[in-house]
Amino acid sequence: MVRIALDAMGGDHAPEVPVSGAVEAARELGVGIVLVGNTGVVERELAKHDASGLDITIRHASQVVEMEESASVVLRKKKDSSIRVATTMVKSGEAVAVVSAGHSGATMATAFFVLGTVKGVERPAIGAFMPTVNGVSLIVDAGANVDCKPMHLMQFAIMGDVFARQVWGLGKPNIGLLSIGEEDTKGNELTREAFKLLKESRLNFIGNIEGRDVFNGRADIIVCDGFIGNVAIKISEGLVEAMNSLLKKEIEEAIGGQLGYLLLRPAFKKFKKKLDYAEFGGAPLLGINGISMICHGHSTPKAIKNGIKLARDFHSKHVNRHIQADIERMLADSSPAMDLVNSGEGVLQ
Repeated sequence: MVRIALDAMGGDHAPEVPVSGAVEAARELGVGIVLVGNTGVVERELAKHDASGLDITIRHASQVVEMEESASVVLRKKKDSSIRVATTMVKSGEAVAVVSAGHSGATMATAFFVLGTVKGVERPAIGAFMPTVNGVSLIVDAGANVDCKPMHLMQFAIMGDVFARQVWGLGKPNIGLLSIGEEDTKGNELTREAFKLLKESRLNFIGNIEGRDVFNGRADIIVCDGFIGNVAIKISEGLVEAMNSLLKKEIEEAIGGQLGYLLLRPAFKKFKKKLDYAEFGGAPLLGINGISMICHGHSTPKAIKNGIKLARDFHSKHVNRHIQADIERMLADSSPAMDLVNSGEGVLQ
């Protein structure tokens, strides 16, 4: 049975939410869950649920990562933290993936330090889901790398392409480079150089896309550096919250607002579901030599369950194996642009 290590002490409402999500996942998905955290605390929380017959075990970890702690301090001083123990279980093969709603920086740093990267990948990247009019897009990178080289953006595109093909089942995902204009001459030096590499690649590169294209579904994979990606994600989260509040306020203030709300409630529920991060579960840390899912700190049990589901699918579709194969294939490409990538010349250093 597939076994997944869950950071039971990670998140704004731990251990209640992680434990509840673990019970739902074990019951509905048929996976084994290892709850990693303080044994006494986790046992008391698990006792509140009917977990009879479910494959749920507990692994003790004596330390908890606090949100205000720096990732470097956590790596040096908290070697028995729940996220470190859970990630080490992936390294040893005791679990196929780690899922955490805790300190995202510590989760990323621990995965990088303990698991390393897939062969050929220089920088791991966060893949975050963005709802669109056509379904959902994946932004890579959403915050792991603030400063990037063009070759890193090229690798982000490859990893996003593999994810979309293997997990989503898309035959030929559209890859867009987030910039300030559609023309290949637009953008900063990073995006202009990355444009050249992507254009020469075997990927289905559709060119630059602008911020207004993020939600229209034009691109299945949106490539950018982590600084821009994280800003885009945070703006989108704020936009969703503002839209929900404004719509509710306008309906309530309108004449017959109560009746209107009742009539429109089914549509609003569908709308809210499409924008709810809980539906996506977690953000995969792409390029890590293992599987690490980063869930939102405000995650609900449903979000934790869906994060576990995504980890299971990531494993069953052999995403990392395909990433390594595609990275190696792209680097072996004989095109002039890819020769620059191989040599490290002609690109930003």
